[in-house]
Amino acid sequence: MIVWETVLVAFAMFSALPVPQPVWNERNMRFALCAFPLVGVFCGGGWWAWSELCAFWNLPDLLRGAGLCLIPVLLTGGIHLDGYADTCDALASCASPEKKQEILKDPRCGAFAVIRVCSYFIAYFALCTALEPSRRAVWCMGLAFLFERALSGLAVARFPLAKNTGLAHTFAVSADKITAGRALLAACVMAGVGMLAVGGVLGAAAVAAGLCALGRYRFVADKQFGGISGDLAGWFLQKAELWMLAALVVCQLAGGVR
Repeated sequence: MIVWETVLVAFAMFSALPVPQPVWNERNMRFALCAFPLVGVFCGGGWWAWSELCAFWNLPDLLRGAGLCLIPVLLTGGIHLDGYADTCDALASCASPEKKQEILKDPRCGAFAVIRVCSYFIAYFALCTALEPSRRAVWCMGLAFLFERALSGLAVARFPLAKNTGLAHTFAVSADKITAGRALLAACVMAGVGMLAVGGVLGAAAVAAGLCALGRYRFVADKQFGGISGDLAGWFLQKAELWMLAALVVCQLAGGVR
């Protein structure tokens, strides 16, 4: 029962799936971070299903790319994009870490957020359209959704927090950090090995891109915000997703790897 509630907490918070809303308590929040990568399985399944339907119906590349671009947003409700937009506004301010934290809390959407989100979708759509939808590439990207969420959960469990409030703080202080950290590290390793096994060079490139995004996340969070937060976690997820997708496309275009 607690396992089921723990999974529901993760899906209720980080997906648009209409699941029962459990009351958060000490027991079902203890390992909620461990269930976060399961949302990535949900997104990866959506990617795979749409790719198969496009191949079966022989749909145009633009329609396939549009579907692949929109599926992660539709399945998550755009929760991570919200953090991405807020973080882009804060980074564009070139202000102090304290002022950046104030910008993150501002519910209004600034001009830089709009510009960056529009640019993000143009790049994501172009990459989805350019990606050769081979089984290896689609499976690599499907596992990438799990990989990035395992990395994100691990960061919440292990990286310093910027403040003592907010979503990241709630999940971090409620978690059994030692057990959750080990479980999420194991999920990272399994997802990464899976990407290497099914994709070879494609998988290696995607894993490297995801790890680079994680390193960038830690550097930006520490230097410009004084630690991580829920908004920064969303920013990381969107960046990692885009970087891993770009790595797959670059490998296909440059090396002829399918």
